[in-house]
Amino acid sequence: MSTASITKENWWALVSGGVATLVFGVAAVFWPGITLLVLLYLFSAYALVSGVVNVSAGLGTLGRADSWFLPVALGLFELGVGVYLLRHTAVKFATFVILIGFVLIAHGIVEAVGAYYDTKATAKVQALSYLSGVGALVAGIVILFVAKESQGVDFVWVLGLYGIGVGILQIATLAEKK
Repeated sequence: MSTASITKENWWALVSGGVATLVFGVAAVFWPGITLLVLLYLFSAYALVSGVVNVSAGLGTLGRADSWFLPVALGLFELGVGVYLLRHTAVKFATFVILIGFVLIAHGIVEAVGAYYDTKATAKVQALSYLSGVGALVAGIVILFVAKESQGVDFVWVLGLYGIGVGILQIATLAEKK
């Protein structure tokens, strides 16, 4: 979701997305021995919540933001990944990593592009949105490259640090919007 394009009426989208991201990040960091199945369920729940938030937020800005379709497309993608992972819990680790990497990369691109196109946002809100987008983009790229070489722990740490950092940025954006 482009946090820059969220309106004051849709403040709940920032809170929901930020809290979901933060909770996922904290769980990943403080539960390093997490099993792949539990991580799959956690990420699926995150993707589903984020997908619903993005679709709702995008449709909520319909007519008010030029880039309303970006969070809708991202949300539909996240919902698809979340449902796929829940239906295919025996997915191979490599496939799981690739899906997570692509979700984060897509999230980062949508966030950064949305911040660029939202000319109504303050400079601080745009900067926070850019940081959130770049954080997601970097985390997605790192996950795609690190996970090939690691045994999974590095992968979980990158996910956790992404979740904590971006979750805080999303919630901080709300504070700037009020």
